[in-house]
Amino acid sequence: MKVYLDTSFLVSIYLTDLHTPEAERQLAVNPSVWLTPLHVAEWTHAIEQHVFRGALSRHEADLYYQRFQRHRDSAVWSDAPMPESALELCARLGRQFGARLGARTLDTLHVACALELKAGRFWTFDERQAKLARAAGLRTS
Repeated sequence: MKVYLDTSFLVSIYLTDLHTPEAERQLAVNPSVWLTPLHVAEWTHAIEQHVFRGALSRHEADLYYQRFQRHRDSAVWSDAPMPESALELCARLGRQFGARLGARTLDTLHVACALELKAGRFWTFDERQAKLARAAGLRTS
């Protein structure tokens, strides 16, 4: 079963935070996870935000980039293209659930990608995003 995760989940796998133990546990149980260009773009920005805030040095960030690339090269993540219809579905989900659930664009785009890729599960630590995923028919954690 393929799993789609939001980027904060991905970041918790690399940068230790309060969600890291759960992220590692879930990944150990089901290691078949999609990785789209959206993940790569958001992950990169998350790392750079840590550098900007002084939580990581440039050297540390570069080490995370290297580790991430090694994982991509060794197929830890299943690379997937952005589904062509993801933005259209994102807009439909926004109209359907945005006002009721407070869904944000990137959260909705991740849910749309998961639906289009036919993910078996959707992993997130964001409760609002989890509510959206469930409302859209996805199984969460």
